[in-house]
Amino acid sequence: MRTPRTLFALAVGDFRDRVRRPAYAVILLAAVGLGHLATPAGEAGWVVVQVGDYRGTYNSAYIGTVVALAGALWLSLGGFYVVRNALSRDESTGVGRLLAATPVKNHHYLASKFLSSVLVLASMLGVLAVTAVVMQLARGEVMAVDPVELLKPFLLIALPLMVLTAGAALLFEAVPLLRAGFGNILWFFVWSVLAIGGQGPNAPLGGIGVHSVVESLGASLKAQGIDPTEVGEFSLGLTLIEAPLKTFDFSGFVPSGQYLATRLALVAIGVALALLPALWFPRFDPARGRAVDPARGRGVRGRAVPDAPVVAAADAGGPGPRTKPFGGLPRGQVTRSNPAVRLLVGEVRILIQGIPLWWWAGVVTLAGISQLVTPATAVARVLLPLAWLWPVLIWSRLGTQRYEAGVEAILGAYPTAHRRIAAEWGAGFLLTAAAGIGPAVRMATGADTTGLLHWLLGALFIPSLALVLGTLSRTHRLFQAVYLPLWYGAVNGIAPLDFMGALRGPDGMPAGMSAGVLIGGTAAMLGIVFATSTARRAAG
Repeated sequence: MRTPRTLFALAVGDFRDRVRRPAYAVILLAAVGLGHLATPAGEAGWVVVQVGDYRGTYNSAYIGTVVALAGALWLSLGGFYVVRNALSRDESTGVGRLLAATPVKNHHYLASKFLSSVLVLASMLGVLAVTAVVMQLARGEVMAVDPVELLKPFLLIALPLMVLTAGAALLFEAVPLLRAGFGNILWFFVWSVLAIGGQGPNAPLGGIGVHSVVESLGASLKAQGIDPTEVGEFSLGLTLIEAPLKTFDFSGFVPSGQYLATRLALVAIGVALALLPALWFPRFDPARGRAVDPARGRGVRGRAVPDAPVVAAADAGGPGPRTKPFGGLPRGQVTRSNPAVRLLVGEVRILIQGIPLWWWAGVVTLAGISQLVTPATAVARVLLPLAWLWPVLIWSRLGTQRYEAGVEAILGAYPTAHRRIAAEWGAGFLLTAAAGIGPAVRMATGADTTGLLHWLLGALFIPSLALVLGTLSRTHRLFQAVYLPLWYGAVNGIAPLDFMGALRGPDGMPAGMSAGVLIGGTAAMLGIVFATSTARRAAG
């Protein structure tokens, strides 16, 4: 067996499979939208990158640097969720069992998965680079395209971070504790620390490269007679501005030798993270340890994961093993009742199956603490965000369980699919209301009518967001990638991202999304869900 050729063939095959998935397209579209957002028109009321009262003229060097920085930040988060199912995908499709019977070594297999993930993320950077060219020509400030200056930031700033992200994703999937939803949430907070702390001049290994970019921007300002210490601080992030910024000509990103060494170090760390699991990963061989169970996010020692749970007979003289019904739900008696109610109850049972008692204890604890908070408006600022972070892993099941459980074809024959979708959304709404019931009761007893209205609108908005993202992507990871930054932005005072009424103005009124935006957004998302379901049924 020719190892390099085999590795490349495995990586390319896996890459082709991944780029055909809906989650790839959704994250890619979001990245393209971010590229547009990062290069606003001169009269726009916002910027993403600025140096005090200045921004660079939209030439290839400046647009390439801005889009590369913004893309690196987004893809190191959203891209992580796209590529972190490399191992579980092989397990669920049965490919892993075939590989277990081949002479492919652990480190070779992991290297191929790592290379595939890097190719996926690099392809997204390539699309972002094309977007940067389009935006330069669309803005029309400088029409000459310099491919070297435009691509340099993508190669020296964004690509090393993508290698690190790919390695971390593979490591998370190979560690039993991190391969499920907990790992997805943990990565968001790890990413937050890296994205914020990595912008400082003293960040380990140069952080995300912002300080070197600031030095290059400062050199261009000095060359034009502008003192960078007097114009203001560098800012990376969506910032609203009252007047257009002044412009200067940015000559290009000039990395130092030390910076290049830190990028090589990031690449080496990414490779090390990807190959480290070779020490314990059993490569789907049940005789070597724990086989990955993609449904539960944990392994089963010493045996292969079965296709369906098996329940033993009651005694030795029984009829033998039988397959447990889907989802492990107990069989109930057939009763005469409203079909819509039965359907809703069934969807609720499917949604909350497997939730441990400690999770419900957390809901009860937050509800109890909410009644002690004074004034009532403080509940929306502190406890409601906590209550509506608690069920994030359960919300992410909406719209995805039928695909991940392999029953899409069976449910496709359901005569009234829209009723089933409505019931699934209703189950998500009930879960949202149950998780936030404590803050709602406190708002009601404290006569916070406005807060209670936004609580209701938020309870309608969240399951709609989960259902539309799950339906479009067919994976639970996309909702986690979108909801966590949205929640984090609301908690940290970014009013346009507040969907639950947590932020209040001086008059005590919610300062975030208006009621019209929440109602319109909820209706639009549900419309997309129903339209997508109809189109898939017609195509299938």
